[in-house]
Amino acid sequence: MTHVASWWHTLADGQVVCDLCPVGCKLREGQDGLCQTRGNLGGEMVAKQYGKVVAAAVDPIEKKPLYHYHPGRLILSVAAMGCNLHCQFCQNWTISQQVSGQTTDLSPEEVVATAQRDGSFGIAYTYSEPLVWYEFVSDTAALAHEKGLKNVIVSNGFINREPLRQLLPLIDAANIDLKSMDEDFYRKTCRAGLQPVLDTIDLIHASGVHLEVTNLVIPGHNDSDGHFQRLAGHLAAIDHNIPLHLSAYRPHYEFNAPATPPQTLLRAARVAHEKLRFVYIGNIMQAGWGNTDCPGCGTTVIERNGYRTNSRLTPEGCCPECARRLPIVVD
Repeated sequence: MTHVASWWHTLADGQVVCDLCPVGCKLREGQDGLCQTRGNLGGEMVAKQYGKVVAAAVDPIEKKPLYHYHPGRLILSVAAMGCNLHCQFCQNWTISQQVSGQTTDLSPEEVVATAQRDGSFGIAYTYSEPLVWYEFVSDTAALAHEKGLKNVIVSNGFINREPLRQLLPLIDAANIDLKSMDEDFYRKTCRAGLQPVLDTIDLIHASGVHLEVTNLVIPGHNDSDGHFQRLAGHLAAIDHNIPLHLSAYRPHYEFNAPATPPQTLLRAARVAHEKLRFVYIGNIMQAGWGNTDCPGCGTTVIERNGYRTNSRLTPEGCCPECARRLPIVVD
């Protein structure tokens, strides 16, 4: 069934303009947007991927990655195809950069029922770009809240402010992929822009939604000390408690830069930790850099081994040694 999209308007010549993200695609009859998820059908903007689930799994919340949000819990993760960025280094390009794969039609009610059946504490909209799946995410998230479930988005953050503002009351936690602090990097390698992503981070934090940030470190492109200083400085100016996840890049899709060396991630983490209290290294095991330490007394309050967690937090989310309340959402 055709599902009419939200956030668009019509031009006098019959073209429809997408108002969801800063790309602002102008589409003639039968034409699809650059995200491949929205198109002009009969003079209306339609959400072409509504209810078409390409991937679903029950994951540890740490896999999103979210380290300060219900540690150790499992969450149903769902995705559609498509993305409004076209990163040449995309690590998930088989579902984000093409829409020809096999999908399963699911309603919001079926997704919520699956989360309840599988013992998930919520639903994560992840793997590809959930914000171009806006209508389905919004409908599902509203129903999930009615059933007492949490909603998580893992996103590139490239969305206009008003659609995001309308969605945020339905969202409980977010991880935003901040790819670089350089505008040229965004334009040349992602066909996007930096400022809308920074605006998204600001708005999410101001709304009270739990926020964490990920940076994929690519050798020769965003791996200088200056980059990490700007990245950490920007986040610290918002809140020095925002967790930053530094992830290793591997050659993929259209990029052939060498894989990120472990020593680069260690350098990045040390630079970022000068301004941020919580910095983590992801997808490469580095002793200690996956744990959460109390910034008051230094006690390790959450020990992580891959996606397995051992928490020593009190039920109130406090350090067991000095009783400091940590910025971690617990059950």
